[in-house]
Amino acid sequence: MNENHCPRIAKELSLSVPQVAAVARLLEEGATVPFVARYRKEATGSLDEVAVAAIRDRLAELAELDKRREAILSSLEERGLLGPELKAAVEKAEDKARLEDIYLPYRPKRRTRAAMARERGLDPLAQALMAQQGRDPLALARPFVQADKGVPDVESALAGARDILAEETAEHPRLRAAVRDLFLRRGRFRSKVVKGKEAAGATFRDWFAWDEPLRTIPGHRALAMFRGEAEGFLSLSLRPPEEEIVALARRFLLRGQGPDAAEVAAALADGCKRLLAPSLETETRAEVKARADAEAIRVFSANLRGLLLAPPLGQKRVLALDPGFRTGAKLTVLDAQGGLLHHATIHPTASAGQREAAAAAVKALCDRFQVQAIAIGNGTAGRETEAFVRELGLDLPVTLVNEAGASIYSASETARREFPDLDLTVRGSISIGRRLMDPLAELVKLDPKSIGVGQYQHDVDQAGLRRALDDVVASCVNAVGVDVNTASQELLTFVSGLGPALAKAVVAHREANGPFPSRDALRQVRRLGPKAFEQAAGFLRVRGEEPLDASAVHPERYALVRRMARDAHCTVGQLLADAAARARIRPEAYVSGDIGLPTLTDILAELEKPGRDPRAGFSAFAFAEGVNRIEDLAAGMELPGLVTNVTRFGAFVDIGVHRDGMVHVSQLADRFVSDPAEVVSVSREVWVRVVEIDLERGRIGLSLRGLKAKETER
Repeated sequence: MNENHCPRIAKELSLSVPQVAAVARLLEEGATVPFVARYRKEATGSLDEVAVAAIRDRLAELAELDKRREAILSSLEERGLLGPELKAAVEKAEDKARLEDIYLPYRPKRRTRAAMARERGLDPLAQALMAQQGRDPLALARPFVQADKGVPDVESALAGARDILAEETAEHPRLRAAVRDLFLRRGRFRSKVVKGKEAAGATFRDWFAWDEPLRTIPGHRALAMFRGEAEGFLSLSLRPPEEEIVALARRFLLRGQGPDAAEVAAALADGCKRLLAPSLETETRAEVKARADAEAIRVFSANLRGLLLAPPLGQKRVLALDPGFRTGAKLTVLDAQGGLLHHATIHPTASAGQREAAAAAVKALCDRFQVQAIAIGNGTAGRETEAFVRELGLDLPVTLVNEAGASIYSASETARREFPDLDLTVRGSISIGRRLMDPLAELVKLDPKSIGVGQYQHDVDQAGLRRALDDVVASCVNAVGVDVNTASQELLTFVSGLGPALAKAVVAHREANGPFPSRDALRQVRRLGPKAFEQAAGFLRVRGEEPLDASAVHPERYALVRRMARDAHCTVGQLLADAAARARIRPEAYVSGDIGLPTLTDILAELEKPGRDPRAGFSAFAFAEGVNRIEDLAAGMELPGLVTNVTRFGAFVDIGVHRDGMVHVSQLADRFVSDPAEVVSVSREVWVRVVEIDLERGRIGLSLRGLKAKETER
């Protein structure tokens, strides 16, 4: 860790230097973000996961910058170019753009026009022109005319000299910085359709003739146009007016008014148009793309969090159906732990006879296995199958479950390991049932991108998206806590301090030796050392003789809780059960060197509701009856729906017609909304009004304005 980075990060994130230094030290020692945020509040000043992750990411960025700086210094030194001034400039560069600008003139290049001119001995002529002393360019050029060196005449000599000056213009560090700023201030994001692609690119017709300032373009719009360009339908330009670039170059580099200065002016214009503008447009594209990616990834992360923390039904016996028209519905019955009890195929949307047989089968299975809830996949034939089940009058909660990614799970190595002898479709039905019981435990088995968390998830930086979504999964898993004796290997993988190898070792130990009787027994797992135990123990739950093992109290604080119990003249178990006993605890009395009020407050809150699940309580949701297809909709209808996706421009809502409707940000509330996430979140129930139906394009426009609030967190 470079401690010199701590003041800079503290300033950037509006934190104190000791806070940043503490986080940096803990991360360097192997602590995870959830552990630092939950169990090291005194050290960090109670920084939350967002702040801790921001420090971690900035430290990584600055480490990469340092690595690049060292590579540049090494390259310059090896080539004998590293003088004291250049070394000082490289060492002082505070960002990658400035660092690369300084290195650009010295970076090994392919054979450019300027390089070839230098080979012909024209660099002295270029420098003589650049002096701009009012001399005659023709007279200056004559001594450099040498046909055997590829300079047959005066004009060839001057052209070569201008090429050198054009390249030097494009590589001038201060000019590049000024033009870079001009791009961001005055650049325009222009899009036009590629000639002849109007029909094929109809999806992008909104951007066939688009022009707006770079500084204000929303990320989602930029990503849409970048996609159109990548698919060959749009042509993009991200530049300020060319004359403003040239004017800046003249202001920086043009000092005279004579004929030699005219040659310099021509070189500057050429350098700006041919070299500098394209180079900085490429840079600006990368900057706009990175900004759009970051915005999209934040949205995707929030959407994924909403899906993962959707309320669980809990440990109940479930009958699950993966619907289908032609092949029928794959039916499975699961026990309260998600184990498979029975599977079959029924045909609830076929002939009258098959429907009757399906009805008898569902009723018999519900009676036989004492089913407590029914889960139905929301894909093809989902609404029809839901209507069929509701008509049976079973007096059971019936829930449509988002089956995004279920088919990917069915064919995955995880599914094959769990159910090696079952057909893919049966595995899919099992996954649907388990998603109802515990969305988090089931969805962690999937690559988050396959769940459908955003509109442009395949267009953004994939490494950055993976890091962000993994952070969200880990955050959710550790916030909820994991029962170490029932959790899958995939769920354990995201527990702080474990990872894939230790998760596999925990499951292997459990299968070989039976359930863990205590948290302390985890120390017997092969390769699970003291550091991993410290990081993981507080997030793992064990229901055994030690009551604190089922709570979020970390084992390192068990002695403290036992002392509290003694002071309250009771046992730890009584302290957990008796509010009056807990009321006698004065947290101030237990403050010590490494334990402050933040930790003590957390401990007392946990003693009040040990092992509490932070997710909202489950409530069954039903779409409007009789509205199963887009053709069933009419403008003005008011319907219940579920938010499936939140973007910067609005939200998508499932209203049960196999196609999500869109609520534009302007239609989310009766007030101005700058960020849709302020109003809605994924998995939230909402009441919407249909305002527009486009059957040809399959689009549904919805509104929440003027409606009585009927939404609840799911």
